[in-house]
Amino acid sequence: MTSVRFGRRSTLLVAVAALLVGGARERGSVLPEVHPNDNRTPAGRMVGDSFEVHLAVAMARWHPEADSGAGIEVAAIGEEGRPPEIPAPLIRVRVGTIVIAHLYNALTDSTIVWHGLAPHPGAAADSVVLHPGERAAVHFVAGLPGTYLYGAVLGRHKVDVDDERETTGGAFIVDPPGPVPPDRVFVMNVWGRQVDSTRYINALTINGRSWPYDERITATVGDTLRWRWVNANGRGHPMHLHGFFFRVDSRGDVGADTVYAPAERRLAVTEPMTAFSTMAITWVPEREGNWLFHCHIGYHVTVDATLEAPAEQDTAMRMAHDPERHMAGLVLGISVAPGSGAAPAAVGAPHLLRLYVQQGPRRGRAPVTRGYVLQRGDHPPARDSVAIPGPVLVLTRGEPATVRVVNRLSEATAVHWHGLELESWSDGVAGWSGVGARRAPWIAPGASFDAHLTLARAGTFIYHTHMNDLAQLTAGMYGAIVVLEPGHRFQPAVDHVFIAGSDGPADPPHLLVNGDSLPAPQHWRAGIPHRLRLINMQFAARVTVRLLRDTTLVGWRPVAKDGADLPPGQSLARPAVQPVRVGETYDFEWTPSPGRYRLVVLSEPESQVVFPIVAGR
Repeated sequence: MTSVRFGRRSTLLVAVAALLVGGARERGSVLPEVHPNDNRTPAGRMVGDSFEVHLAVAMARWHPEADSGAGIEVAAIGEEGRPPEIPAPLIRVRVGTIVIAHLYNALTDSTIVWHGLAPHPGAAADSVVLHPGERAAVHFVAGLPGTYLYGAVLGRHKVDVDDERETTGGAFIVDPPGPVPPDRVFVMNVWGRQVDSTRYINALTINGRSWPYDERITATVGDTLRWRWVNANGRGHPMHLHGFFFRVDSRGDVGADTVYAPAERRLAVTEPMTAFSTMAITWVPEREGNWLFHCHIGYHVTVDATLEAPAEQDTAMRMAHDPERHMAGLVLGISVAPGSGAAPAAVGAPHLLRLYVQQGPRRGRAPVTRGYVLQRGDHPPARDSVAIPGPVLVLTRGEPATVRVVNRLSEATAVHWHGLELESWSDGVAGWSGVGARRAPWIAPGASFDAHLTLARAGTFIYHTHMNDLAQLTAGMYGAIVVLEPGHRFQPAVDHVFIAGSDGPADPPHLLVNGDSLPAPQHWRAGIPHRLRLINMQFAARVTVRLLRDTTLVGWRPVAKDGADLPPGQSLARPAVQPVRVGETYDFEWTPSPGRYRLVVLSEPESQVVFPIVAGR
């Protein structure tokens, strides 16, 4: 890459009137309005055999929610002569194209560092520093095909360290030669500010808008949906699809993109996107109805992900039946219409489970204990019995089940069957799940709801609340689902479920694993394979699981992720350490030798649970 710098334009160095985020506007000026960028129309144009684009960073006013809603002053990128956009204008070229990017810092007080406009992968000199009023041009040849990102980093010399100003990132796509199947590009941007010691306000957006003001995706049963996702901010986002699996085709970042060979493309329902990363996924909606694709970190999808978040004790919005009120932030709604000849989803089955949602006395750090209890036998469980986590629901592939959820709480609830391929009505998002105008209700106190579960594959899945998430989830409303192959029985002596949760809503969270923080030693038989099913159902925190003998990691073999078997190349023995983001499940196989071991579950930022394991003959 080569760059050419032009002289500073002193006429733009005017007095600073106010500093809100990342820069200031000229005294008396009216800021332009940010346009949400749906990433359907690429920026720039071909000039001869080169692609040219003119980009400027300037202050603008952004309404990440409704046009008439709260506005914030941010730095944003736009093509010169056009409105600024969030995310930044889409750059999309063919591999081998000569790219000439003209860059301009129209801010009056902040130095910026452009990054990501460089050949790929891994160009070392891909940064251009521009002081206020400066211009530069970069020239390079677009390298390997893939999904990348670019943007401008603002100097922090005048901004509080608790501010997040990641509003300038955008997608940079390099297409391969020949025809390219249609796809969609989605970019996540973040703005945040610490208001005081207890309050932090956010704007978390997909293509420039926060739910429910972002785009609604429409599709038809049988469509092939190809999506490119760009995380243009410094937070991690485990992205979860309701009702279906998607195929992970590539993973990348600002400097490189790894496109997987067909045999190595695994399936997932929750895929973690680390800070400033990209991914390409493909999926086919096989059933009609309303579905969601969203970040699984609670703070990123509840009403806390807004510019005017309610106080923690205010439950009116958190308990709203309307999904346009109790969700916000990184949520993408998907409506799937029936296709020609589409088979109806299976509903109902002779196999009936009764699952009670119960409330008990305070236990641990949660203000109140809530959880699930499975009826065993002819009589309902005692009203004050609560299990944390909920019981492991053991089901069989190919044998649909109906779970009758009976709500004994003093407030409404809903249950999401995480990872299961089921009908929309049963998916568990009150006011959204369903088809057309027929939407699933919440489960009011004293009421019940029949969820019809179709079990397409054996694996490890989750059930959890999808209402008033911070209070209900951290009080214990989650559990594991184990689906077995026909003819197999669940054997707890060799099949072990470890599910992480939080003991109350405090931040930072206090970790529980299997409802405990100080578990007793476990005795396992040595010399035979054991299956370890790892699940993270904390509200927001990642966990890292390690299996050690003394201080040395043992070896284990990955078997599955999110309930789907891994490709052979990703199912090889390796050291026993695994990060597990919120909403992920992993299965491992391990054959212990006689001895003493420790399964260590560490939650950010330093909460730990240790399971002593004694393996003997």
